[in-house]
Amino acid sequence: MKVVYLITEEFLSQVRLQVQSVDKPLYRGTYHCFQSIIRQETVFGLYKGIGSPMMGLTFINAIVFGVQGNTMRMLGQDTPMNQFLAGAAAGAIQCVICCPMELAKTRMQMQGTGEKKSSRKLYKNSLDCLARIYNREGLRGVNRGMVTTLIRETPGFGVYFLAYDVMTRSLGCEPDDRYMIPKLLFAGGMAGIASWLSTYPVDVIKSRLQADGVGGVNQYSGIADCVRQSIRREGYMVFTRGLTSTLLRAFPVNATTFATVTLILMYARGVEEGPKDCEQAQPSHHTQIQQQAQPSSL
Repeated sequence: MKVVYLITEEFLSQVRLQVQSVDKPLYRGTYHCFQSIIRQETVFGLYKGIGSPMMGLTFINAIVFGVQGNTMRMLGQDTPMNQFLAGAAAGAIQCVICCPMELAKTRMQMQGTGEKKSSRKLYKNSLDCLARIYNREGLRGVNRGMVTTLIRETPGFGVYFLAYDVMTRSLGCEPDDRYMIPKLLFAGGMAGIASWLSTYPVDVIKSRLQADGVGGVNQYSGIADCVRQSIRREGYMVFTRGLTSTLLRAFPVNATTFATVTLILMYARGVEEGPKDCEQAQPSHHTQIQQQAQPSSL
């Protein structure tokens, strides 16, 4: 539950900071945004849009780690480049779920901004949000921001798995290492930070496009127009809007995700017997156990 809280609270402040008006900004920064939401919308305001991540994240993680593992087996060799390619493939495929999920999340989080009880509630929940968008705009509306999501997720997940692979190799995450779990947590957290840093400017544009039209007025005609208007009005620092809250969330969430997946897969394959086997087995068997501890086993 704590992970879900981190996801929703930081996503909320991230989106609010990314899309707020530069002429009449509501929030001065991450901490002020957090304070304002609690004061104006109560603590329940932090959970706006929670339905969408709760429905989608399980499927997204299953797709990502499943596609990445199968792609690595198809590529054959466990190299940094193959880790990047496998991660990129996983990132591209999960966009089918990720884009509508984030659209609903963004619309729900923008609804009733600064109001304890919204006087005009457009959407009851995430499913109602997507249903109303589909009725008005069809599939194109439900997939609003798909291009920017692809641009963000494809290289982003490539960097994600590449960084985790490099970190686990550098730290020496082996089954018989007494500090293996802390190392996995650190590697996963740093992989999440590296992934977000590599594609964060695209995420700002995606959030603005998905929030566009919430008040009935469309401000941007497309990706290029959104980029031009954002830079002209706010400068290049616009691409760092909400970055602090994103990185604060990225480390614990991705540390937990990667460590959990890695440990479950290792124990499912019998790697928990690794330390005993290493004492009695031949060097070739020790090498095999080391390879199982690497991200290629994902």
